[in-house]
Amino acid sequence: MTLKQIAGDTFRFRCHKEIECFTKCCADLQLVLTPYDIIRMKHRLSMSSDEFLDRHTTTKMDGHRRFPMVYLQMGLDDNKRCPFVSADGCMIYEDRPGACRIYPLGRATAKPDGGKNTLEDFFLVEEDHCMGFKEEKEWSIDEWMRNEGLKEYNEMNDHWLEIITSPKSLGHKEDVPRKIKMFFMASYNLDRFREFIFKSKFLDLFHIESALKDSLESDDTALMKFAFDWLKFSLFGEKTIQIKS
Repeated sequence: MTLKQIAGDTFRFRCHKEIECFTKCCADLQLVLTPYDIIRMKHRLSMSSDEFLDRHTTTKMDGHRRFPMVYLQMGLDDNKRCPFVSADGCMIYEDRPGACRIYPLGRATAKPDGGKNTLEDFFLVEEDHCMGFKEEKEWSIDEWMRNEGLKEYNEMNDHWLEIITSPKSLGHKEDVPRKIKMFFMASYNLDRFREFIFKSKFLDLFHIESALKDSLESDDTALMKFAFDWLKFSLFGEKTIQIKS
C-alpha cells in the first residue's frame, strides 16, 4: 500500500463489478467503526447494540490510544473477508462504514481543542492489487465526497474526533477505569446508554429539555449527539450538561 499526495485536487478512479480486482479490498481489514457507523449498520441489520457488537466487532486498546476502539470483525475464511461482501459487492452498501465510503481517499483530520473547525488533508491510498486507478473516470475531492455521501458521516464523526483526540486529563488515576467504561457505553452501545439515562437517577440530576428528552427516547442519532456532550462532561468536566440546582 502506498500513500500519495493528490496532484491538482483531482484523481482517477472507478470501482465496478466488471473490474478484475472487484471486492479484493474488502478483506483482512483493520477497520475502526465510529459511533455513527454502528448506528447505521445495526439499524440496517435490525440488531440491538449488544447483538451487533457481539456478532460483528472486536474491541482493542491500541498502545497509542487511551480509549478503546471497536473494529469490524472479519470472516473466519482464509482470506478474512468482510462479512458483508458478496460476489455482487457490498450487501449493506447504503449503510457501509465511513472508512469504506471514502476509499480510495484517506483523510487526515485534527480538531484543535475548543476549535469550531476541523482541519483536514486528503491523500490517495494506492494498493498494488487495485485496478481502479487505471480507469478513466476523474474526480475532484469535493465530487467524491458528495458522491459517496461523506458529508453527513464526517459531520457526525468529527464531534467524536474532539473527544478521542482531546489532550485533557481524565482526572485521578482511580477514576480512569470507570471513565473508560463510560466512554465505551456512550460511544458504541447506545441501547445501554439509553437505559442509563432513563432507568437511573440521571434525569433527577441533570436538566434535560422536554423536547430533547423525547428525542433521546426514540432517535439514536439524537442520542449519539447527546452522548458526545455527556462524554465531554463526564470525562473532562466540560460544562456541556446542566446540573439541576
